[in-house]
Amino acid sequence: MPRSTEIRSQPVKSKTRRTIIKAGGALFVSVVTPLPALASQILAVRVWPSEDYTRVTLENDSNLKVTHFVVKNPERLVVDIEGIDLNSTLKDLVAKIQPNDPYIRQVRVGQNRPSVVRLVFDLKDEIKPQVFTLAPVGEYKYRFVIDLYPANPPDPIAALIQKGDWNKETPATPPLAQGPATPQKPDPAPLAELKPPPEDKNERNPKVVQDEPRMQLTRMITIALDPGHGGEDPGATGARGNREKDVVLSIAKRLKRKIEQYPNMRVMLTRDADFFVPLGQRVVKARKVQADLFVSIHADAFVQPTARGSSVFALSEKGASSTAARWLANKENSADLIGGVNIKTHDRQLASVLLDLSTTAQINDSLRVGNAVLKEIGGINKLHKGMVEQAGFAVLKAPDIPSILIETAFISNPEEEAKLTDEHYQDKMADAILTGIRNYFARNPPLAKNRMT
Repeated sequence: MPRSTEIRSQPVKSKTRRTIIKAGGALFVSVVTPLPALASQILAVRVWPSEDYTRVTLENDSNLKVTHFVVKNPERLVVDIEGIDLNSTLKDLVAKIQPNDPYIRQVRVGQNRPSVVRLVFDLKDEIKPQVFTLAPVGEYKYRFVIDLYPANPPDPIAALIQKGDWNKETPATPPLAQGPATPQKPDPAPLAELKPPPEDKNERNPKVVQDEPRMQLTRMITIALDPGHGGEDPGATGARGNREKDVVLSIAKRLKRKIEQYPNMRVMLTRDADFFVPLGQRVVKARKVQADLFVSIHADAFVQPTARGSSVFALSEKGASSTAARWLANKENSADLIGGVNIKTHDRQLASVLLDLSTTAQINDSLRVGNAVLKEIGGINKLHKGMVEQAGFAVLKAPDIPSILIETAFISNPEEEAKLTDEHYQDKMADAILTGIRNYFARNPPLAKNRMT
């Protein structure tokens, strides 16, 4: 048998350490130099500007050590990232800052010292930064996130009024690129002039409580429309590459324009562009504008491409109404992990918004409006279920606002993916949702608040 290898180190006069290796009578001398530590690599940089806040994301192959500080006069945010060297991907960050970014004027990137890269964000106004890291999830590796929030955010109701153009004469829908044009409808009547639709003897949802006559009252009605996902969270993706976050934002914007045709109705979008909003923050936004209804819009996906149909969901206190509803709620509730939430602030927001449990009255009202919307959607697309389903969706947990979640179709189904990206279908879906909402309020006028028309 060959002799075992013996390795020992001996000091020598020179600065180089030599290792004597004795093997089978032969003597080998090798010079050993310490290997340099491999620097972390920045794999991608992404910027998500919005009026709410601007997010900068650096995706990397390992967790980074980061320090940051704010400099005044002029306003700047300085971020030092240790353990990396400047590469072409990081340099691309400069070009990703657009002139219309609400908070960032420009960014400067440089090698501050060996293995330390410095980012200097020249700001347009005073900001409150949130800097945090995210562990790998889904297709993402480690992410280092810089969120730039305004130091003095505008009052949400004042901003809603300032943006409001519901009294202006605007077309019901934009010109369609494909398909027949939508027929021009007569001027909508005020909500108080609507008559409740006849009762449906074949009620799809047996859980909906029979409505009692209520006093008709004309006042400003605020609808919170919530296009799901956004920013770092694309939602589901169809076989043709269409993303849920883009489809539902387009439908929500169409629905907003249609709702604002009515002089006593206005809309707040939880997001009006491609950026991420945490689930709890979506509820916060709706409550801050004292919304009378919360409608979250999604495009479903399933492991089998044959799954199809539209669905409407309400919150459940006692568990999901089906296994599929529970699976979907768990999937939608994981949006915060994918989109990226600062854990240090997340729990505090949820504690202040979700309280303990949503009230039974809120759930009953949600079932009513869900049933009205489901009936109308069934006229333009096959229903996945013939009743409003229930599950523990985090985004529906406003304790004082009727809230529903609409799965407009399965984007994982190639046929329905084609529908969801068709402007004519999006327009019909918005019309159906609007009709359901108006029928609900015709039977269930909202209680008086402080916004009388």
